[in-house]
Formats: sequence, structure tokens, C-alpha cells
Amino acid sequence: MSTNQTKFAVFVKPWKQMSIVEMGEHVRKLGFQWIELPVRPGFACTPENIEQDLPKAVKTLAELGVNVLNVTVALPLDNELLYAACEAAGVRMNRVIFSRGQLGYWEAEADARRQLDAAMPLCEKYAIQIGVQNHYGGSVPINSMGLYHLLKDYNPKYAGAIWDPAHNALQGEEPEVGLDIVQSHLCVVNLKNAYWRRINGPEAEVAQWEVYWTSGRKGRASWASVAAKIKQMNYTGPVCFSAEYTAEHDVDQLIVEDLAFAKSLFA
Repeated sequence: MSTNQTKFAVFVKPWKQMSIVEMGEHVRKLGFQWIELPVRPGFACTPENIEQDLPKAVKTLAELGVNVLNVTVALPLDNELLYAACEAAGVRMNRVIFSRGQLGYWEAEADARRQLDAAMPLCEKYAIQIGVQNHYGGSVPINSMGLYHLLKDYNPKYAGAIWDPAHNALQGEEPEVGLDIVQSHLCVVNLKNAYWRRINGPEAEVAQWEVYWTSGRKGRASWASVAAKIKQMNYTGPVCFSAEYTAEHDVDQLIVEDLAFAKSLFA
């Protein structure tokens, strides 16, 4: 893999208050030509107007030299408007995270399967892929094995794995093992970094911890190991930066540094 082959994208959630034009111009200045576009309430593209908003946004961004790798749409997976709008816009992937809510893990996985089952006929009809991301904590799946277990019976053309090493690391899983597990369905490497930070002192009777979202060089997940492993696997798919940092006011500086760091590793 070389940086000439790799599509480096960025999730534009941090720039929620910008218009499509402002956001497109901004991410180009940061060094990106590909983005993940939220279609959510309060963003420039909204779910209730997806038929009009999404094709218009993709066209406007293309004129600015920015391409939409995928979307993340706040609509049920059995809503045909989602797929029709993606097809009209030329977008071929929708990223999802399944929440467990109050369900036990296996109940939540069964619920996620029901949603994927309902989506598959629409994915086939419109040639759209659902990208499922692992996420630590209250989601399903929480790690690579859970991601594979959820997706293994689906055609990866229509249900792919968006693998996130930071969430894996928070759950105690190393990237080499995680990538081996999800390789059959891998469609995007979702790049960010984090670590568990203690939030009370040593005198406390019980330790308390929180997640601190940090730069690529400083988190629990080894980006160098991720890059080395995906080169070994001959993975040529996209890499998408989540641009998620606890120090939100430093996002522009940190994402530029992380892009440069990743390019040095993936070259």
C-alpha cells in the first residue's frame, strides 16, 4: 500500500455549524479530498430532506474538489428513501453503529441482524453497502470478534466491516488480531486514538476511569501496527479519520498532524 493508493477521508462532524460550501473549502485546506458526510438532524444535510439535500451536497462538494466516501444517515435501515437518495447522489456506503440500549448483548445482536436483514433487499436493489462499525461500551459489536460474528453470514458486498482500532484498544484487543478476524468483510479502516484516564486520585476507595480521545501518536492503539498489518494484508481500501478529540478546540491542528503521521506510516 502507498499513500498514492489510499483514500484518506475525514468525518466532518466537528464542523457541524458550517454550510456545505464552507465545510468543503475547510477540509480541502486541511488536506482532505474525501469525507464521511453526516445526514443527521442539525447538520447541513438532514434526514427529512435527504432526497434533495444529499444529491445537492455531493454535487456542490464535487465542484470544490471534495468527494463523499460514505454517509452516516439517521434513518431506519428499512427506509427506502435512504437508498434511493444515496443512489441518486452516487454514494455507495452508509455507516452504522448499533446501540445495545437496555438489551443484553445477544438480544442486541439479534436486533441488529433483524435490521440488516431488512436492509439487504434494498442494498441489493440500489447497490448500496452498509458499513458496520465496532464501538466500545454500550454498542454491538464492541470488538473485532463481535463484528465478524455479526457480519459473517452476510455478503460483504452489502454488509461490510468498518474496523476501528481505537475502540478495539479500549476493549483490550490488539490491531493485528483484530484485522485478522475482520479481514473477510473489511471495507474501511476507521482511524482515531484514545486511552483510559483515571479521574480520581490514589486515595479513592474505588478507581474511576474515562476515555480520553487523543492524537494518533499518543493513544492505546498503535497506528504503526495497523499500517504494517494492512500492508501485509494487501488492503487497498479507504482510511477514514474520525476527527474525534477530547480537546475539541484543537481539532484542526490535531487532524492535520494525524493526517501527516498516517501518511508517513502508510507510505
